[in-house]
Amino acid sequence: MHKVRGTATAVLSPAPSSRVGMAPGLATAAAGVLLATVLHTALPAVPALTIAIVLGVAAAHLPKTRELVRGPARSGLAVCAKRLMRCGVVLLGLQLSVTDVAALGWGTVAMVLCVVLITLTGTYWLGRLMNLPGDVPLLVASGYAICGASAIGAVGQTTRSRDEDAAAAVTLVTLCGTLAIAVLPVLQIPLGLDNSQFGRWVGASVHDVGQVVATAQTAGPLGLREAILVKLLRVTLLAPLVAGIAVALRRSERRHTAGTERPPVLPLFVAGFLAMIALRSTGLLGSTALAVAAHAQHLVLAAALFALGAAVNLRTMAGASGRRMLGLGLVSWAVVAGTSYAGILLTAG
Repeated sequence: MHKVRGTATAVLSPAPSSRVGMAPGLATAAAGVLLATVLHTALPAVPALTIAIVLGVAAAHLPKTRELVRGPARSGLAVCAKRLMRCGVVLLGLQLSVTDVAALGWGTVAMVLCVVLITLTGTYWLGRLMNLPGDVPLLVASGYAICGASAIGAVGQTTRSRDEDAAAAVTLVTLCGTLAIAVLPVLQIPLGLDNSQFGRWVGASVHDVGQVVATAQTAGPLGLREAILVKLLRVTLLAPLVAGIAVALRRSERRHTAGTERPPVLPLFVAGFLAMIALRSTGLLGSTALAVAAHAQHLVLAAALFALGAAVNLRTMAGASGRRMLGLGLVSWAVVAGTSYAGILLTAG
């Protein structure tokens, strides 16, 4: 696995600071989450997490907020982008139950595994072929194959990726996931999918959970339920993906370096993710506790995505590498949608 290390300073690269020094950034993220929630209430078809990253990008480029984001708020936003993303990944585990995933059947499990493997390897290979910088190919591949921004955050934490690489990948996966909300429902009838099949197609091909819900709800309760279950099955693959990347990095660094700290095989936040799956599967948590945890996960992920959005540099995205990245994203989107559609037809009935 090709790995680029460097000391390039990101827009939100963390800097030593006191809690007081982080306060402007934390307050800025909190304001972004509040505004995203208000806008989502007014526009319920658009997921709040999508709105949060758009607001972060806007804050990084509007004259009245740009200096705040790149100055006093930088340290606090760096904390949000990294630590709150880890917390969000851990809490995501409470949405998963081993029983629910097992009820999908082996055919669906095999289909999802194939979709994830083809999307992951194909996107990574194409990204390297297009000579995209740094960890961008791996981050984009992980986001498209598994669970969007959450996967990008988890993989980026493990590979110690630059903030701008992660931010660019999150922006790309958010763009295509948002397009899916409008495009996929229009294709349900022409592609001959009933509500159950459409839900499974959405769950297997759309990136973030919020985008899955927004897309699949057009197919009614059955389609929405199938979409969420298939999506959560994809989410379970986050832990083995991160562990595999960590093992590959340890082997690579063992060959090229000596005496340096290597990433753990299973990062602590991924272990927490697995622990939350186990806890949910016990049935000990009631509906109220799960609802509170889901709300908390939504808030911390919104704050993390706002912070990642604030790390986006649109000038860079508009350059040659940005255009190549957009091309990669569109091709990967077609691959995951086409592969999952074929899988749905093969496992129908």
